[in-house]
Amino acid sequence: MPFKSAIPQGELSDLVKGYMDVEIWRSTGWLTRLDLDEPRVDVRCLSERTRLCKRILDIIVSSIMLIVLSPLLLILVIVVKLSSPGPAIFKQTRVGLNLRNQTKTDRRKEQLDLSEVGIATDRRTHADRRDETGYGMPFTLYKFRTMTVDAEKNGAQFAVQGDPRVTRLGRFMRKTRLDELPQLWNVLKGEMTLVGPRPERPEFIEGLSKEIPNYLNRLGLKPGLTGVAQIVNGYDNNVEGFRRKVSLDLMYLQNCCFWNDLKILFRTIRVILTGSGAL
Repeated sequence: MPFKSAIPQGELSDLVKGYMDVEIWRSTGWLTRLDLDEPRVDVRCLSERTRLCKRILDIIVSSIMLIVLSPLLLILVIVVKLSSPGPAIFKQTRVGLNLRNQTKTDRRKEQLDLSEVGIATDRRTHADRRDETGYGMPFTLYKFRTMTVDAEKNGAQFAVQGDPRVTRLGRFMRKTRLDELPQLWNVLKGEMTLVGPRPERPEFIEGLSKEIPNYLNRLGLKPGLTGVAQIVNGYDNNVEGFRRKVSLDLMYLQNCCFWNDLKILFRTIRVILTGSGAL
């Protein structure tokens, strides 16, 4: 995505500058900009204090919310079960944190096909477990079910505006983000964090990484329940929308700090109350 106008130098890594436009830059003016000596690559570039603060915040907030909201969670389980056939809790594999060194060539990509040179191989014929994980650590994400049970009878597909697969109750839950509440358990377990990039499905990772430069760099942060991209960009699922998400996720990586996390959490409350960006 080309520049629409000049952006201040030295405040973003080169990864972001390549396709960050001025509209997105201005829409995130509320973020505290950090003065970094070098661009951050992944979560290991964060200070030990920042990582500790994030984890403590995750444990405290997710624990309190799970306890306080337990009556609501129970009610939602019952209502979802009664409103349409199928389980109340929807489980789905998502791709999490990836700490593989991106600067090194992936050996899987440069591996020689031995059969082409007439050399037999006794390697496993079933899928390599590393390939099944997508590009990061796979985990099971929990949500309240908002679609019919046969929503993906024709295969995995993105949700779209006015998606007919979404139930009437599901539409309300998506608008208010109530369907995301079970992910507090993922946060408490350490598979996710409160603030970070949204976790993507492994079925879509390969295509997105081919379409969008540096898409995989966003996996250098633990996936989050909310984040800059969710607040500013919403949940639109098209290529341009994903480009903006990558820009915002990488911007967050460069400016990740406890103070910004608090700002994002408070802005998330406003998004929930207004229902903006929902599909």
